Amino acid sequence: MRVISGIYRHRRFDVPRTFKARPTTDFAKENLFNVLANRIDFEDATALDLFSGTGSISIELLSRGCGRVISVEKDRDHYNFIRKVMETVGTQNSLVINGDVFKYLEGCHEQFDFIFADPPYQLPELGEIPEMVLNRGILKPGGIFVLEHGDKYDFKENPHFRQMRVYGSVHFSFFE
Repeated sequence: MRVISGIYRHRRFDVPRTFKARPTTDFAKENLFNVLANRIDFEDATALDLFSGTGSISIELLSRGCGRVISVEKDRDHYNFIRKVMETVGTQNSLVINGDVFKYLEGCHEQFDFIFADPPYQLPELGEIPEMVLNRGILKPGGIFVLEHGDKYDFKENPHFRQMRVYGSVHFSFFE
């Protein structure tokens, strides 16, 4: 896993081969952040990374200056890996939560400038995630929510949907 830009640029973290997570590819991540750079001032922004997996998006957000990033990951090994990465870079701006994303969303009362979700593509509830996030009031006015998903989902009918970007087999749907 490689950090693309910011204060941790070029840092690499070896993801254990035993991981079940499908990390966002460097190509897709780089393109995602190129789009976001024109829409979000990361400096001191608050961000939520749901289904964090390897923590690749979380560390990229912190590297680009986010003031606070919360990473939610259910798998204990993945959670421990993310915590280790955050400890290695010495950030105090990260909170890593070992827990279920849906339970976290139910109890969340904080608002975020940016929310990213990368659920397993086969997750039965994947199609419901935009409504779960957008109806909770946790996205600040003017904030952006990005959902990573496979090609069998289309969210164009959602009133908060703004656009979809495709990078290989990775689809990013943007909501505001």
